[in-house]
Amino acid sequence: MSQWDSYQNSIIRYPDLGFSIDFSRMDAPDDLESRLAPQIQRALEDRKKIEAGEIANPDEGRMVGHYWLRNPDIAPSAEGQWIREVNAKVAQFAKSIHSGEITAANGNSFRHVLLVGIGGSALGPQLVDKALTEVNSPIDIYFLDNTDPGGIDDVLGKLGQGLAETLVVVISKSGGTPETRNGMLETEAKFAALGIDFSKHAVAVTGAGSKLDQYAETNGWLSRFEMSDWVGGRTSVMSAVGLLPAALTGIDIEQFLQGAADMDEKTRSENIRENAALQLALMWHHAGDGRGAKDMVIIPYCDRLDLMSKYLQQLVMESLGKQYELGNEKEVNQGIAVYGNKGSTDQHAYVQQLRDGLNNFFATFIEVQRTRSGDSLVLDGGATSADYLQGFLRGTRDALYDNGRLSITISLTELNAYTVGQLIALYERAVSFYASLVNINAYHQPGVEAGKKAAAVFLDLLTNVKNHLSETGSGGVTAAEMASNVGESDIETVYHCLNHLAGTGFCTREIGATPAEDSFRI
Repeated sequence: MSQWDSYQNSIIRYPDLGFSIDFSRMDAPDDLESRLAPQIQRALEDRKKIEAGEIANPDEGRMVGHYWLRNPDIAPSAEGQWIREVNAKVAQFAKSIHSGEITAANGNSFRHVLLVGIGGSALGPQLVDKALTEVNSPIDIYFLDNTDPGGIDDVLGKLGQGLAETLVVVISKSGGTPETRNGMLETEAKFAALGIDFSKHAVAVTGAGSKLDQYAETNGWLSRFEMSDWVGGRTSVMSAVGLLPAALTGIDIEQFLQGAADMDEKTRSENIRENAALQLALMWHHAGDGRGAKDMVIIPYCDRLDLMSKYLQQLVMESLGKQYELGNEKEVNQGIAVYGNKGSTDQHAYVQQLRDGLNNFFATFIEVQRTRSGDSLVLDGGATSADYLQGFLRGTRDALYDNGRLSITISLTELNAYTVGQLIALYERAVSFYASLVNINAYHQPGVEAGKKAAAVFLDLLTNVKNHLSETGSGGVTAAEMASNVGESDIETVYHCLNHLAGTGFCTREIGATPAEDSFRI
């Protein structure tokens, strides 16, 4: 078969959506669908069950409802009504901010939004902001998405006196996420230092009755927007988590939701050759032999989509990186590693290895056919900047394929709220389909929870070490001595506690010939 024939047989086009996806450079075998027929049927049935409200996350006993968020008509009645109420509240609140009905404590209109969150509570809004917020938006947005004190100082420092016209949106489903709580408390303290009433600037997006919900209510915050336990963080961008910041910065959230709903409808098709999300999942399965043997490299040829790889890292890796098969203790160690940046920047960086080094990946190119609304300058050779960008995309794609490297190409006619909604929905559904193909639970994250528990253990030990050092540390102490003092058998972890305290200036460290001989004192 010629390359041209392969292209025509391997492309799925949705002209009414302004979307297409080309699998012709994936070299999938002709019998792929027949070999995986039982798994494909299970994947299609699983989607029906999820959208019908059956328990799709058995480990946590939860429904999985992120598909309802963009089409509440398909949700169970109570959940559908809840979605409509939250969305209406988001739209009305944003309208009140834009009109000046709700103002900052100084009586001025809000000019900035500061979003405090982590993981899906920040990544989704960051992606949407970078992709869609206009440069002349009357309200811009900043993010605190970590507990790094230097990063917190950088963001708050950039806002400076602008905090007086900054709306703070704190996002945490449980209200107990340490990184988010730390960011909230640091921001609240900064407001207090500037003599600004934080409560007149603060909004919570959280679960009903959570610690954050109670804190916001007790302190009289401007508003609270509810999250549900059937929406996971990594699929929450079409809940208040993503809709509120998007609406505040002027993004058309109705079109955003509609784009996702329309992609959902297309990818409900049981005609496998017309279902872009299912085909995408099948290509992942083919490329990695159903066990993630190859990495997924995301290369959008559009600056506004340069966070796509970071967003998909969480969506794909947190969903698919699982130790056990669904419903039993069979160890499968599934997952697909994701990385990337943007084209054509990548051509001056790691594409060298993609072309000539380890063949341990498949690439996904994302093109946006129109990224500029006006006329373009004609450059050297009679080409425009857009012509060069297209040339680099096609050239890199060919160069990789000529050396046996597989790739997928996604095309959007333009970048707007509608097409970004489509793109997010496409990947959410592909992840869900893939999870069914390999029979894992895509909707829990035990590895993340394990890390949180381990961090809590370390923090308890750190507090113990810190207190003991305050009481007895004037004479100097080694890690082994401190471990004995606090009754801890893990001397290395005690050493890291002491080393951290020295690094932050709480104590001093006298360096010995080995870490065992280092001495710490107040």
